Amino acid sequence: MNTVRLTTAQALVRFLAAQYSERDGQEQRLIPGMWGIFGHGNVAGVGQALLQATITQEADLPYYLARNEQGMVHASVAYAKMRDRLATFACTASTGPGSTNMITGAALATTNRLPVLLLPSDMFATRAADPVLQQLEDTRGGDVTVNDAFRAVSKYFDRVSRPEQLIPAALAAMRVLTDPVETGAVTLALPQDVQAEAHDWPVSFFRRRVWHVGRPVPEPAAVERAAALLRGARKPLIVAGGGVVYSGAETALRAFSEATGIPVADTHAGKGAVPWDHPHAVGGIGSTGSHAANALAKDADVVLGIGTRYSDFTTASHTVFGNPDVTFVNLNVARLDAVKHSAEPLVADARLGIQALAEALDGWKVEPYHRVRTRELIARTREIEERCFTVGHGPLPAQTEILGALNDVLDDRAVVINAAGSMPGDLQQLWRARDPKAYHVEYAYSCMGYEVAAGVGAKMADPSREVVVLVGDGSYLMMAQEIVTMVSEGLKVIVVLVQNHGFASIGSLSEALGSQRFGTKYRYRNGSSGQLDGDVLPVDLAANASSLGADVLHAASVDEFRAAMEKAKAATRTTVVHVETDLHGPNPPAHGWWDVPVGEVSALESTRSAYETYAAHKHNQRHYL
Repeated sequence: MNTVRLTTAQALVRFLAAQYSERDGQEQRLIPGMWGIFGHGNVAGVGQALLQATITQEADLPYYLARNEQGMVHASVAYAKMRDRLATFACTASTGPGSTNMITGAALATTNRLPVLLLPSDMFATRAADPVLQQLEDTRGGDVTVNDAFRAVSKYFDRVSRPEQLIPAALAAMRVLTDPVETGAVTLALPQDVQAEAHDWPVSFFRRRVWHVGRPVPEPAAVERAAALLRGARKPLIVAGGGVVYSGAETALRAFSEATGIPVADTHAGKGAVPWDHPHAVGGIGSTGSHAANALAKDADVVLGIGTRYSDFTTASHTVFGNPDVTFVNLNVARLDAVKHSAEPLVADARLGIQALAEALDGWKVEPYHRVRTRELIARTREIEERCFTVGHGPLPAQTEILGALNDVLDDRAVVINAAGSMPGDLQQLWRARDPKAYHVEYAYSCMGYEVAAGVGAKMADPSREVVVLVGDGSYLMMAQEIVTMVSEGLKVIVVLVQNHGFASIGSLSEALGSQRFGTKYRYRNGSSGQLDGDVLPVDLAANASSLGADVLHAASVDEFRAAMEKAKAATRTTVVHVETDLHGPNPPAHGWWDVPVGEVSALESTRSAYETYAAHKHNQRHYL
């Protein structure tokens, strides 16, 4: 057997550079590069291996420097999302806090079912210098390290305690990364001494490997069962999730909707699968869904879920589907999701499943009155949207007006990125996506701080698109430092920084739940009340963005914002457009509910009143059996 003597880290770098994914005959690099921040634990292991690979050209694995370990995971996940889960990055971090900083990113990746390879450095496998700097000493066992925290948020976890263990661990990691059912964060913990330890590796370990991502074919009997339920439907509704986009099933879904007349609602991950102005597109569904989608969901007798995991926001906490006899048909590559809500499961690739249903339903259409009602509800929804865009609020503009202007100035291929706060809810109702990659809202984990880092990954995934990071001051203050990475990598990204001096979403929720917006504003502590309700803090986020290397434009009105956006589009460098909006809205009208429990007993009248409202909504909540 031919062998080559390398350190474990050198072998890992060489292995990763030779991995490819393939679907529908198209191959691409599975791991096109590695993000990292070096410290003790990886600087002499993975760091040395990356340097050696660059100098000797023995492996093509470019290195990218991040400014925060969580941020580099977010960038990798955003890249994977843009690439339909067919490519992602590896992330190396130093021992201790450098590695545990990646845990939030791991949870985000796994919750969103997006692949990322994490390489946290670990303690000495030999325990020769026990305990070392940043080591956790656990009385339950000597083999426990902080990296065990990754187990709960990883789809695959392994600790490579001997060099030869890398071979099965690395192959297993690639298997999970390329499995659309199992994918998520994959973690290979690498003890720092093992990274630098040499081994005689089989040369065949480094051969070019192509991981074929298949399209599971639907079972004919399952197709017929699903089609029979749809044929009997009088008020059917499709809920399109992220699986439609990852499968590349947008064209098939549009054709199916046009042939059958079934209206299509979408989740955050599925928005854009059917263009917003398609005659059968009824918008977002659920807690922050549109008037049309939620009205149709209320009466739907058969719901065809395609590629959705039915989060509580999608179902409005099990209240949006109001028909007591509603039946679900779920087309999903994962059986976990296909059987939810006691559904008739159709376990298959979304594109192939839609095509099979179209063939089985050939010639069948919804009744004309259902088409008429869909058109009427869409028209009413458009009126609601236009009022939000043109509310004329002052002295500070409403956030909805800024979104309306942004809709106008961006072309169909521009990517809008968001994750948390009040904007995802506004966007689900108001964003007009015509391209499945134009709407990039991370709402499975809804992680504050995702946005700026994700802008890096999205731009790297498709440099031909304008990438617009839409971020509130709350998320910006949690993680804005990857603006430096945008600048250092020469990436042109537009960051729309919406400042309202507080947490608009949670403040509004707090008020609705009787907690009076407590602790949700950025204010001085008031000496008389003892609370954070004094004057506005003199925080200059625009100056902060400038200090990180970005060009900054200011806007004080909707018209100034439009003008600033045109300048930002024409720019060649990362540009931040700073605009202040009213913390108190107004926001789009609510058409759904979200289950956030309210104190059952309270000394506060506001809480008691909120509980009465909460109890009334809970009355409508049910399991779909």
